Amino acid sequence: MICSMKINKKEIIETKIIQNQGIIQIADIVEEGISRQYAIQYLQERNYERIAKGIYLAPDAWQDDLYILSLQYKKIVYSHETALYLLGLSEREPVCFTVTVPRGYKVAYKGKSPLKKITAVEERYSLGIDTAVTSYGHTVLCYNAERTLCDIFRMDVEMQEKRFAVKEYLNGKKNLPRLMAYAKLLHVEKKIRQYMEALL
Repeated sequence: MICSMKINKKEIIETKIIQNQGIIQIADIVEEGISRQYAIQYLQERNYERIAKGIYLAPDAWQDDLYILSLQYKKIVYSHETALYLLGLSEREPVCFTVTVPRGYKVAYKGKSPLKKITAVEERYSLGIDTAVTSYGHTVLCYNAERTLCDIFRMDVEMQEKRFAVKEYLNGKKNLPRLMAYAKLLHVEKKIRQYMEALL
């Protein structure tokens, strides 16, 4: 009976690891009724690396920093240049991770990539939240294309990057009524309308 329970515990942990492509949270294992002590011991014995508090990486897995950061801070939403990259609206990887969080939400990040944190009031924070898939296949919170375009028109983003993003958006799946509704709410309607009229 004890032997069977151990096998079941191992199977549960291994299933979780496979589902998350080698990145595992201790909290996810504990939710399955397995003790924290057993989970940590199991991972350490198999040379898993502790990459953040409560998060471990399998020896043969790729470290997906965008996903790991989202596991650490559940309320971060990838935005601006990082969102452009995740949505396929940028031709280059961002030099830093840009995230938007609700006002008052603490993020004490000490990862490899620099982090740019933007705070927003609740209604602005929640506008356009969607998901995107990282290059390693993990799903993270990210603003949709319409919200992201409004954000880059509100911030100082290079003209070349802005032009590429808008052209890719217009060539792909677009929702112009939603874009203009967001633009009005975020006070960039005139800028976006003028820019779109020049391209269309």
